[in-house]
Amino acid sequence: MNTSLFTFISMLFFTCLVAAISWSLTRKAKDVGAHGYFMASGGLNGWFIAGSMMLTNLSIDQLIGLNGDSYAHNLSSMAWEATAAVSTIALAMFFLPRYLRGGFSTLPEFIEKRYDVSTRRVVSALMVATYTLVLNPASLYLGAITFNQIFDLQSILGWSYPATISLLIVSTGVIGAAYAVLGGLRAVAVSDTINGIGLLIVVILIPIIGLWTLGQGNVLSGAQTIMHDTPEKLNAIGGPQDKVPFGALFTGMIAANLFYWCTNQAIVQKSMAAKNLAEGQKGVLLSGCLKLLVPLAMLMPGVIAWHLFREQPLSNSDMAYPALVSSLMPWWMKGFFVAVIFGTVMSHFNAIINGTATLLTYDFYKPLRPLANDEALVRFGKRISILAALVSLLVAPMLMYTPEGIYAVLRRFTGFFNMPIIAIMLFGFFNARGGAFPAKLVLGLHAFCYGVFVLGFKIDVLLGISFIHVMGIMFAIEMAILIALRKRFARAEPYVAQTSSRVMDLTPWRHAGSFSVMLVAALVSIYLTFSPLGVASSTGPSDWYVPLLTAVWVLAFIAARVTHSRWRQKANESSQPAYEVQS
Repeated sequence: MNTSLFTFISMLFFTCLVAAISWSLTRKAKDVGAHGYFMASGGLNGWFIAGSMMLTNLSIDQLIGLNGDSYAHNLSSMAWEATAAVSTIALAMFFLPRYLRGGFSTLPEFIEKRYDVSTRRVVSALMVATYTLVLNPASLYLGAITFNQIFDLQSILGWSYPATISLLIVSTGVIGAAYAVLGGLRAVAVSDTINGIGLLIVVILIPIIGLWTLGQGNVLSGAQTIMHDTPEKLNAIGGPQDKVPFGALFTGMIAANLFYWCTNQAIVQKSMAAKNLAEGQKGVLLSGCLKLLVPLAMLMPGVIAWHLFREQPLSNSDMAYPALVSSLMPWWMKGFFVAVIFGTVMSHFNAIINGTATLLTYDFYKPLRPLANDEALVRFGKRISILAALVSLLVAPMLMYTPEGIYAVLRRFTGFFNMPIIAIMLFGFFNARGGAFPAKLVLGLHAFCYGVFVLGFKIDVLLGISFIHVMGIMFAIEMAILIALRKRFARAEPYVAQTSSRVMDLTPWRHAGSFSVMLVAALVSIYLTFSPLGVASSTGPSDWYVPLLTAVWVLAFIAARVTHSRWRQKANESSQPAYEVQS
């Protein structure tokens, strides 16, 4: 009991410290008006953008879900996270310059300008529904089971498991919502960055402690144990029976990651609040770099847990990470760990709440009340934030009854709307003629088919293929529909991108091109390492491993030098004090 009390007090101390620092930095910024509340006055630098994007993304569902997958299977699920580096490149190099030039506050704003207002509202409603009914409830639930495992709160209170989990969900949700409601986007970004530093420390420290324990005081010995005993668990090249077959990286996963990192409001809103294009690109590409830590930080603990607990297997794979932390983390460090996890849950929750409020305010309230002043917009945003938080709090306890791992549930349900949105976004950027009807048809058709055949009949199970492949097939069909109907339902006038009247420096970051090349090389290297050619072989790395790795980096350095020269020239040509053109 004394240990639990110390853990609680130290957790409270670290949590209050983050709150105090966030309040101090937010107060100095003095954001005013709706643009200040929802978009941090367009003043975020690269570090805050990277920290906030990562904490919005790396929520507790990744810690629990990915480690649960690696505990039960292998490292193939890392594809969801590691390959996101490619999507961050797409955001930095293609999407973000267009978002900033247009001065958009929400992604559906572009949808309205390119298609029409009803299409915008459908897209916005789909995002809001998923945020409040799926993503936020999952984060709150997984945080609750982690806290319960560490504190053993159920035994202390003498309550039932559902009652204990519900209490933890409400407690976390109320505090998280306070950041979003009271502080706006800047408070979210600052707290995310501070918590992100703590999260990096924790997610790297846990596998080190695990390997040290497995090797009986020697980290290298622990790593050798994993490589020699079960090298197949280190394989990131998923087979047909794995949740993420390797081929899925080149089908539905490309579109899914493009949606998440390039058109998902909760993620992209941070980059849209950049002080200039260069800072936005720095932040986005840095977040892509951090995603490459996933194999070590977010899946290796699950493999370690399998080795440590294989004599007494866990009843649920989602308990792998909480059980590992509970058994390995020194008592004097648990408070810091819990504070970081608490901050992670809050960061994800309040970022989603802020994104939800931004969508509902700009896509529904403002068009209906065009004369509403900034005070009215902020007031509505705060009220809708509270409502969205309450809905998520009511839904979260229901996730106790999901039959499969929570990470798989999340990925399956986000497929309900991500394919048609990225399809109409890409089509809208590359084709100026296609009208609104094909976009609406694709949105409705996808929702119906996905709900009936994937969530209902589970056609992927019947056909014996991954649902990721099914998403890829649907994406291809939807793009084909948009292309086939582009002339039959064409706009009266071709779409011409408008430039915002807001002052914005659109000079690109001169290292963006070379940094992107290095990200791709690092991603390929990770897959080479965690494959049968690398450490996932009972006989050790193949003779081809070192030559292939060397070839990857030689080509990368050559490409980086060429790209850097061209990108620097482009940056110099477009360099200007500010970009200001009346729309």
